[in-house]
Parts: sequence; structure tokens; C-alpha cells
Amino acid sequence: MTPAIDAVEVLVWGGGTGGVAAAIQAARAGASTLLLTPGAWLGGMVSAAGVCCPDGNELTPWQTGLWGAFLRALEQAEPTGLDHNWVSCFGYRPATAEAILQGWVKELPRLQWWPSCRLLEVKREGSRISAVRVEAEGSVHQVRCSVVIDGSDRGELLPLAGATTRLGWESQELWGEPSAPPQARLEGEAFFQQQPVQSPTWVVMGQLQSDRLLPEPSRGIDPTAPTPLVTPFERACEAFGLERTITYGRLPGGLVMLNWPLHGNDWDHSLERAFSANDQEQEALAADMQAHSLRFAETLQEASGGWLQLGDAFPAAAGSPAPWLAAMPYWREGRRMLGRHTVIEQELLPVGAGESAGPLPVDDAGALQSIAVGNYANDHHYPGPDWPLAPKSIRWGGRWSGTPFCIPYGALVSAEIDNLLAADKASSTSHMANGATRLQPLILNVGQAAGAAAALAVRSGVPPADLPVRALQECLIRDDRAPSAVVPLWDLPWHHPQWQERQLAALNAPATIHQPTATSQDVSSSPQEPHERQFSGRLTPYGSGGFQLLMATGEVWPVITLEPSLNRWLAQLDQPKQVELIGCANPWGPWLRVSRLAS
Repeated sequence: MTPAIDAVEVLVWGGGTGGVAAAIQAARAGASTLLLTPGAWLGGMVSAAGVCCPDGNELTPWQTGLWGAFLRALEQAEPTGLDHNWVSCFGYRPATAEAILQGWVKELPRLQWWPSCRLLEVKREGSRISAVRVEAEGSVHQVRCSVVIDGSDRGELLPLAGATTRLGWESQELWGEPSAPPQARLEGEAFFQQQPVQSPTWVVMGQLQSDRLLPEPSRGIDPTAPTPLVTPFERACEAFGLERTITYGRLPGGLVMLNWPLHGNDWDHSLERAFSANDQEQEALAADMQAHSLRFAETLQEASGGWLQLGDAFPAAAGSPAPWLAAMPYWREGRRMLGRHTVIEQELLPVGAGESAGPLPVDDAGALQSIAVGNYANDHHYPGPDWPLAPKSIRWGGRWSGTPFCIPYGALVSAEIDNLLAADKASSTSHMANGATRLQPLILNVGQAAGAAAALAVRSGVPPADLPVRALQECLIRDDRAPSAVVPLWDLPWHHPQWQERQLAALNAPATIHQPTATSQDVSSSPQEPHERQFSGRLTPYGSGGFQLLMATGEVWPVITLEPSLNRWLAQLDQPKQVELIGCANPWGPWLRVSRLAS
């Protein structure tokens, strides 16, 4: 039963990952908070949409804030750990993530959550939002509020609030972004009208029938070689082979996240319906996306000889049309708010070689404005060939990773509405930058920053637009449950004893972010993990930044690490060495994810 509420300090709309993060952080900081979601689950990408192989912020320096807390909760909650696929260093079941988030929500007396709501109206008084009208459990409620946060994937609250938004492409002439198309192409090529935003995906869950590798299919497909293909859907297997295509998104228990971009189940037809006010058009789009994903899953099921079946992952109570279809689509892009600052592609790109970061955002007085750190390499989904993007990757710890960048507070603050913040993909970015700012880990921490800002603004008696950024930064760094990085320190993992000290020092002296720690981290000092074990053998560097371990059993494992101390240690290895390593094995990678040397 939805309780009657007349007024609340912080109101959050949206079932996105950033929305739940914002609501949790605002309530933890003491603000009375109401979270309104259109569905029965509240986690967005990380649960309801089934995107359970997170991208970005995988290195331990970037495992901070609510993202880091969420990751460590997942490690404890999944009985077989998180090392199950090759697209990410982490994989988990949707229900596991949702249980963690709902548990966090339920423990907060100042946070109320109304699921399955419909947003009807946003009331404005000049440059501030005064109230919203929402339908919940068949009744209409009007709730007054001090601060409003849009935590949805598509910026659903923004047009109702009369906020200026951007949607789709911007020309290279506007901001000089190296990967943006010139105005002449935007005007002259139908592609840009047909693909207004990045292609979304309706995730469908598969279930492997055994943990063995792919059995010999009835039609004679060799699982280790490119597959002979007969349909557009099967072209997804061309580059990687059928088995690798299927295990790309493998999760605990043999579930498989089917979210495949290459002639897979991305959807790219009539996407203007995603932003229509007509409910029938949106319902038709949903039906088209679901049918498309099911056809893709059925094709893989046939090609694998039944090794892959449809999987049971989403309870009916979550609003899923079937237990193998996610409760909502994975929206990669939506409306983007016009903010006090717009993040553009150049702000994502490293300013130097090696362990470099994007330019630090500072105000006219030279004060840092950053409130979150991301590192995804940038990625855009459209039909046809890959969109060429300026590179921002680095070989690190035996694998490829993205270079870090900062999100400034102004990207979360409306340029027009003093008490409106964005906490998910509706933050103020360019279309090009959205390809790197849209991922689950960063969105969790952007949402955390929005929630912290809202609570701090309420406590200080000022609108979020007038909040001192330094106060927000210190709140995030000093948070007692999920301290969050605001500056990119490559050499400092979240568990380093000097982490907080160095983060605070960087606020006063940004140049220190590239200086080594006063006491370097020992290669045997990272925290224990629930599923780690010891591996012995001969470690050999090979190729360009790669490493492999030859064990006495004859097994050969590629070796990777997410720890800065081990990355430095591996970089100095120039010849084979007998070693004892502590880490987690991922046969589907395949790789050993090593956290430390055995002491």
C-alpha cells in the first residue's frame, strides 16, 4: 500500500541505475527521499535490463563509491564468484543485483520507494520545480519537493519539466569533437535521421545445458572455428566462432546474457518511437525489440544443437513478459539535459601518453569541479560498420583498458532549473561523449554524486545550482559507507591506506595526481577475495604487454591483473620467472585474474 506523502526533500524519478544510486545516497545523507520507478524492479541497467556484465571502472583505482560497494556485495552474494565470461571481469545474475539494491533501500527509514508508477505532471514555479503529480497503485498523488533528480535512462522527466534537452547527433563544427560527423553529412545522409540515438537492446537470457564446452552440433559446426552461416543472425558468430559468441556474456549458474552487437540483437528501426508521447507507439517498439531478441536466441539455440536454451532470470513480479526477457530495454542513450557544463569527447581523451587521464575540469579560479571518475574506452552502437572513434585505450595489467576521465558537477545541474539534477544518461554530455559516460559503474557513481548534492543542498538551504563543489567533493571522498573518487589516481587502489589522504590532497594540488605514492603498495597486500586460490608455475611475458603462466600440469593461462602494484611488477618482468600467484580463474575468458603474489 502506497502511503500518502504531501512533501519530500528529495524526489527521484526513474528506474535507471543512477536513479536508485541517487535515492540511496540522498537518504543515507539524511534527506527525506521518495524514489518513483515505472517498473517493479529498481536497478535499471544492472538488474531490470539484464546488463549483468559491467563495462568500465574495472581497475581497482576506479572501484570506488557505490560502484565499488556494489561490486564487493556481488562478490559475497554470488556463490561461484564473478569470473564467468570474456566481455567483462565481472558477471552476476540479475536477481542477485536487485536483491542487493532492494536491501540497501529497505534499510533506510528516510527513503520510500513507490514502484510501478506513472509520471503525470511536473509543476514549475519560475526557475524551480515545486511538485510532481504521479499515479501509483491506482491513485494520483501530488508531492511537493525541494530537489528533483531525473534518474531515468531516457530523461523522461525533462520534457514534463520544460527543461531544454538535446537528442541525437551534434556536428563536428559545434565543439570540434574529432569523432563527430561534419554538418554536411548530418544534413545529407539519411543514416543520421534513421539512427537518432545509439541502438538499444532488449536483453534475453539463455541457459547453458552443461558447463562443458560446446558439444558437436548436429550439423557439424566446429566450435573453435568461424561458423558456416546461413542467416543474418548467425553472422554474429563470424568473427569469434559460435562458442565464443554464446559465452560472451556467461553468468553464474550457466545463465547467458544475450546482448550481442554484431548482427545480433541490437535494435535500430524507428527509434523515434522511444521518445513518443503515444503509449501505443512505445508498446509497439517494445514488442518489436522483444521479438527480435527472441529470434536471435532461437537461432543460437538451433546452431548450438540445443546447448543453449532460454533461461529463467526475471520473475514475473518484475514486469517481464517472460522469465527470459529483461524487464526493460537496455537504453544506451536518451534525452540529454542542457547543463551548466556539457562533457564533450575531448574531455574523455588522455592529455599524454601512458598512464594519463583526460583534462581535469576546473573553474575560472582553477578549482577542481570533478565529482566522479570513469574510464570506459568509448563505444557506439549503430547498424553497419563500427563508428570510428578517437582512441583512448591503454595496455595495462596484461589486458586493454580505457584511460580515465572526470565528470564535472556542472554536467549534473540543469542550466535553467535551479533545483533539477540528472543522475543517469540524461546528464549533460554530447552524443559522442555519451558512448563512454553511459556505462553501469560510472552511472552508479554519478547517481551517488547527484544524491549527495541534493541532500547537501537541502541541509545547506541552497539550490543545487549554488552548491559549493568543494563541499560535495569532500562529502564523497569522506563517505563512511562508499567513499567515492573524484580525481583519477592511477597508482592508488580503493583499498590503499593513503587513498582518502591522496584524494583530498589532489583537491588542493591537482598536479599531485601523477606523483607516486609516498609508500608504494606491496604486491602481496591486496584484500582477500571469496573465490581466490593459489597458482604456481612459470610466468612469461609475451607479445605486447601480455603474460602467461605455464603450470606443472601443462595448463597455460593468460594472466591479467586489476591491481596497480601488480601491473608495475609485471611491467618489469623481462624474462620467465617461477612464481606463486593468488587470484581467480576464468576458463571462459580464458585468464587468471591475479590480485597479489603469495607471501
